Amino acid sequence: MKKVNKLQNQNRVNWRTFLKDVFICSLEAYGGPEAHYGVFTDQMVVKKKYITEEELIELIALCGILPGPSSTQTLVAIGYKMGGPILAFLTMLVWALPVLTLMTLLSFLYQFLERMNLSFEGLRYIGPMAVGFINVAAYTIGRKVVKDKTTLALLLFGAITTYFIREPWIFPLVLIIGGIVSIITSKKEELWNRVKLNPPWRYLIAFAVFAIGGMALASISQNKIIHLFESFYRYGYLVIGGGQVVVPLMYSELVEVNQFMTNQEFLTGYGLVQGLPGPMFSFSAYAGGMASRGGSVLHQIMGAIAGGIGIFLPGILLIYFVYPVWENLKQITGIKVSLKGITAVAGGLIITAALILMQKNGFVIDNFIVMIITTALLFTKKVPAPLIVVLVLIAGFII
Repeated sequence: MKKVNKLQNQNRVNWRTFLKDVFICSLEAYGGPEAHYGVFTDQMVVKKKYITEEELIELIALCGILPGPSSTQTLVAIGYKMGGPILAFLTMLVWALPVLTLMTLLSFLYQFLERMNLSFEGLRYIGPMAVGFINVAAYTIGRKVVKDKTTLALLLFGAITTYFIREPWIFPLVLIIGGIVSIITSKKEELWNRVKLNPPWRYLIAFAVFAIGGMALASISQNKIIHLFESFYRYGYLVIGGGQVVVPLMYSELVEVNQFMTNQEFLTGYGLVQGLPGPMFSFSAYAGGMASRGGSVLHQIMGAIAGGIGIFLPGILLIYFVYPVWENLKQITGIKVSLKGITAVAGGLIITAALILMQKNGFVIDNFIVMIITTALLFTKKVPAPLIVVLVLIAGFII
């Protein structure tokens, strides 16, 4: 009976109309996962009634458990529910491709300014503005994840550990420790209750092949595109909690370890993506393009493509694997319990990212003022994020 209802549900949905609604979501979705869910509720639940509000909340919970871009996975899961894996893939393209294209073009911004003999100083306030966005994300997520003494301790553990150890391997380690501590300290019984699952293993196998194959190729190849794909794919499966959480991982490896770009260039891209609609993981296209500079235009575009595909692919493969068995999977208590500790540690990572990026920007008076004003405007919610970006750009070129 469930299979019949599912097929009827898929057949009655006009794919073109559904994808048009997805595109509307992509144009209205500013400000990260929390804001995106409001857009999804308005467009997918209230206006078009593709799913119920209860179903949307369940999908948000599912994607909160999984690594990857949570709001993207939520929308892709809705596409899967409406039309299966093909419509889910088209949903992903319509949702993410426009902003990925824009961020790829913005990776050429510094070359453009240099060719036009325009000063890079005009971008100097984008960095402090980006720190303001991270400050708000750190406060919002920190307030959400700290629920007791254990989660507060895990948040501080994540912040302090990653502040003093700036190596790429430390980030997955502290996240795993957070999940383990949460399980150990849990008072709930039967955490690993058995449920009957029949998952599509091909997607998990593909996920593992890309992960293991990417690391193997990167270890024997000097090709930068391969190395970038492996790095961004790794970011995609290590991050739980959306675009803000991936920032410290990317910053540590791309700026501090490999020095693919400067602190200012990194923050410029992160600041600009705040003014664009769509998933914040699209920052990966900018970062991949910037890391591939020094060769041809095609090589830089390939770097942006490697970054964009790499960071989105693991999350999409995981949602393809998990969603068909979600009704049974969500009954496993241990999965939900571990998420409590993982998200607490992730909150600590964002706090550290905000602190380090403030230090890198320099505590000069005008940078500090821009950061404070940006943070205040975001808290008041009276000025849209895109307008803040535009105003900061104008101020940089005028002052």
